Amino acid sequence: PARQETATMLLPPPSAGGGAIPTVDMSAPRGRGALSRQVARACAEQGFFRAVNHGVPPAGPPARLDAATSAFFALAAHDKQRAGPPNPLGYGCRSIGFNGDVGELEYLLLHANPAAVAHRASSIDTNDPSRFSSVVNEYVEAVKQLACDILDLLGEGLGLEDPRLFSKLITETDSDSLLRINHYPTKAGSGGNPAAGGRIGFGEHSDPQLLSLLRANDVDGLQVLLPDINGKDTWIQVPADSSAYFINVGDLLQALTNGRLVSVRHRVIASTCRPRLSTIYFAAPPLHARISALPEMVTAGSPPRYRSFTWAEYKTAMYSLRLSHSRLDLFHVDDDESGNVCVCVHDLA
Repeated sequence: PARQETATMLLPPPSAGGGAIPTVDMSAPRGRGALSRQVARACAEQGFFRAVNHGVPPAGPPARLDAATSAFFALAAHDKQRAGPPNPLGYGCRSIGFNGDVGELEYLLLHANPAAVAHRASSIDTNDPSRFSSVVNEYVEAVKQLACDILDLLGEGLGLEDPRLFSKLITETDSDSLLRINHYPTKAGSGGNPAAGGRIGFGEHSDPQLLSLLRANDVDGLQVLLPDINGKDTWIQVPADSSAYFINVGDLLQALTNGRLVSVRHRVIASTCRPRLSTIYFAAPPLHARISALPEMVTAGSPPRYRSFTWAEYKTAMYSLRLSHSRLDLFHVDDDESGNVCVCVHDLA
């Protein structure tokens, strides 16, 4: 069941203490060892952090992608509909998924594979499809490299025998990674707090993949559900930062690490004053990849929490459920089953 929503709380600046969103300087000013431990700690304690000095220049691929997608969202409704309806890829407006979820947004959902991008481009940029494909592919390559860097740091911070195990999952040629561009237009309303009648742009959920890398313009709206000092789940407003990437752990990383890393629940509140544009890269393995708790994550005191499954099986379950459903619960191992669960590394054969 979805967690009970509580009042929105505004954070101090990200660099402040006392429960602030962790900020990670990817330039490793204190060395790689300290950086890997900081990334692993943030992913274990909050499942979320703000990455700065990440090596993706804002004026480069991100700016070019923002310009291309902004031009698309500025088109007349009937022109945008050529790229839809979503299946789930393509253009969508308000409807999210297949089970009745809605939000105050329009979006493009693309497979990160260049051939798939080219297939969709002709309905998105009818004047010059290759231009749109080039911009998307350039961005995907940049952000995929950042995702690999973060996943390798996680592997090192967790002390895995093969620190590159996570990143190998998303560098396979048949990786199922996605790129999502969300546009939240302005609309008259009563503010950003749902308790006061504000508009849900994108409802509460966790991301099902391994890792998500989000960047957005300078408009607030993203909120994450984290425990406060009393252990009570509280919606935390994430301060906008158009130069940073916001990284969150997905369900698959939680399963692979046997719950050591936390798949954070989050949502977006649509602004009534300014449009929000965000781009999310969902780093995912191939459909046939088998997800099981890694041997390093299982001990006598911490037996396997989830049964083994493939990414394809998990996606099938995801598409059958509402957005807010805690999907990993379907794969949870009962106490009397934990002694009989096989622990194995993902199968990429």
